[in-house]
Amino acid sequence: MSREGDMEAAQKKQSGKPVFSDYDYSNFYYGSGDDPLNLLPPFNEWYREARPNGYYLYAEPLESAPTTKVRVKNGKTGEVRELVNLASYNYLGISYRDEVKQAAAAALQKYGLGASGSPILSGTFDVHVELAKAVAEFKDKEAAILFPTGYSANVGFISAIMRSGDHIFCDQYSHASIVDGAILAKSKTVFFRHNNPMDLERKLSGVRGKKLVVVEGVYSMDGDVCVLPEIVDVAKRHGARILIDEAHSTFLFGPNGRGVSEHFGLDDQVDFHLGTFSKSLGGQGGFVAGSKELVDYVTGFGRSRFFSCNLAPAVAAGLLAGVRIVMNEPQLRAHLWSNVAYLRRRFAEEGIDIGKSTSQVIPVMVNNDAKVFAVAEKIQEGGLFLQPVTYPAVPKHKSRLRISVSAAHSEAELEFAVGVIARVLREEGICRA
Repeated sequence: MSREGDMEAAQKKQSGKPVFSDYDYSNFYYGSGDDPLNLLPPFNEWYREARPNGYYLYAEPLESAPTTKVRVKNGKTGEVRELVNLASYNYLGISYRDEVKQAAAAALQKYGLGASGSPILSGTFDVHVELAKAVAEFKDKEAAILFPTGYSANVGFISAIMRSGDHIFCDQYSHASIVDGAILAKSKTVFFRHNNPMDLERKLSGVRGKKLVVVEGVYSMDGDVCVLPEIVDVAKRHGARILIDEAHSTFLFGPNGRGVSEHFGLDDQVDFHLGTFSKSLGGQGGFVAGSKELVDYVTGFGRSRFFSCNLAPAVAAGLLAGVRIVMNEPQLRAHLWSNVAYLRRRFAEEGIDIGKSTSQVIPVMVNNDAKVFAVAEKIQEGGLFLQPVTYPAVPKHKSRLRISVSAAHSEAELEFAVGVIARVLREEGICRA
């Protein structure tokens, strides 16, 4: 927001008239009256002001591949600029590798655009079978099952194995796909405090019947790693099964990159292993790896897969090439962690608060819901592609900018990013001078 915009907002506050920053999406979840369309007028009245004052930073069209630099069309001015990209996952810089693009292009020529069917009926191709086998081999499991998205993997798998009357224990910072999977399962859902085994212990105590504990390897907004050894210990003592969602940690953590469960040496103690292809590989889709008996059962009961079109064969072929790169080039992980360490050290030197992050997901804490959009706007003007994150994606007054570090970033790009962020935060009084 410009200085003129700040003055206008202050004048509106003095007059008692609400401004866009007084509200967010959560205020428009319910509407009055009997018509579902009654939701629209109050939302659009707010959004007409919110979009030009910061919300335009969301869904800005990219005009290039999600490499370390991207061409971005500004949502307010329409100007297209090349910016240093700190917003795309693509943690290993794989999605735009020549061998990945060539594999996808060859599959596109061979199979056409899409799978044209559910995986149960006509939508399974030989490349899907090869990809599932490669994932199972990588994860050192008997079998793996593919889903069209990471979201559908959680929704489909959780609802496939849990039922009404069962209990699902979720970390309070669980991804929406985990929560929605529990809703679809119609199980009793209990939330425990984030990364808090003692609170999980209290919630599990005295509960009978089927129990599932769901955690994430790396939590996507704070970038902290699950305290898996303690979680496993509590869950096992109470007879609960454990599902780990390794969306942000598969292909990255552990000696072989299998995830946080391997990192802690607990692969065999965790019952269900779920991951995605959209983060480390920069593709699309999700998977669950485990026993053949488990995969056979989920094949029949995973509704989000059963009733969806399968992954496009070209995407599956590109992912297969990506998995092989990960298996053959462990130096990619080493380079990623080197970049993470560099950025973490430089942020500490500049007095920039990155919360509790211990991973490649690094939040830059602003902690000011009204100011975060102005900060993000200045950062983009400075040459970085990086969006604000506010409630309800994070708690109130915990707004932030979320950085995704890639193995492909150069030290010069990271140093440029630190310089821009530090300058803007100092101008806004958010970090020390």
